[in-house]
Amino acid sequence: MDLLQILRQGDALTQGVALLMLVMSVASWVVILWKLWFLRRVGADILAGVSAFWQAASVAEARARLADLEREPLVSCLVDATEPPTGGLAAGGDRAQQLTRSLRDALHGLTDRLQFGQVLLATVGSTAPFVGLLGTVWGIYHALAGLTGGGQVTLDQVAGPVGEALVMTAAGLAVALPAVLAYNVFNRRVARLEATLEGFAFDLRDLLAGKS
Repeated sequence: MDLLQILRQGDALTQGVALLMLVMSVASWVVILWKLWFLRRVGADILAGVSAFWQAASVAEARARLADLEREPLVSCLVDATEPPTGGLAAGGDRAQQLTRSLRDALHGLTDRLQFGQVLLATVGSTAPFVGLLGTVWGIYHALAGLTGGGQVTLDQVAGPVGEALVMTAAGLAVALPAVLAYNVFNRRVARLEATLEGFAFDLRDLLAGKS
């Protein structure tokens, strides 16, 4: 009895659980593959961008270098955030306070970009085993119902429901494990990139705080 035959013999709940886990698996793998590409790309851009900024003779020259260098504008977003506010309460306080506010807001935006997809991976990793468990319990219920239906019990009567239960258990783990592993790996990588950006923002604030 193959997997497709087991699913075809299942009821609407079994097929719905299987479809849900398929969607969760596809979504998590799309995010995993995209984040592998994205984090490698931005990691190289951040290191090159920070190095190019400090090698420039002026902030204007650094902006020009970053525009030609960065494929993902992360470092340049922090540099652009150092522009003096034009009015309102944002222009209040001294230059150091203005820079603190603008760089903090820019960092929050960059953090959201770097962490995109993490919530989905965490959700899939934490819920997929329980979704599979639902299918497992339902398959066991069908097996027990077949045993209590009266008459002679044959192997075919319980093989299908037990097969459903085993498949759902394995599917839940198969969906959850890649998501959990990817979440942990990406979380460490994102934390390192965030630390690099925060350090650059701190140095940038110190550099420009004394300038009018």
